[in-house]
Amino acid sequence: MTSIAISAPTTRLRITPRGRRVVTFLVSLPLVVGLGVAIVGGGAALASNDTGAPVGSFAEVTVMSGETLWSIAEELAPAADPRDVVAQISRLNALSGGSVAAGQRIAIPAEYAPTN
Repeated sequence: MTSIAISAPTTRLRITPRGRRVVTFLVSLPLVVGLGVAIVGGGAALASNDTGAPVGSFAEVTVMSGETLWSIAEELAPAADPRDVVAQISRLNALSGGSVAAGQRIAIPAEYAPTN
């Protein structure tokens, strides 16, 4: 008896032009997203042209629990527009988001300094 080896037919994987486009897209997507994040987030590291307050023209206050920049501005300068006071405090302390935490010491323009 003779043995005949039967082998399964082999098929070669072929990628269509559409498949190549899909693979290229999937490979380049993380690179494009990473580049976009770097471009958008890179602007945060740039220095601004805003001039800061001269040394010695501010006082410091400690943020208490539950206080916000808005509430601090209303307390320190009740006759002034709170938006202007918050902007001055944010600029003086280089606060980008405008949020403060309890226990944080922040600089206050001397014109709004509390009298103790």
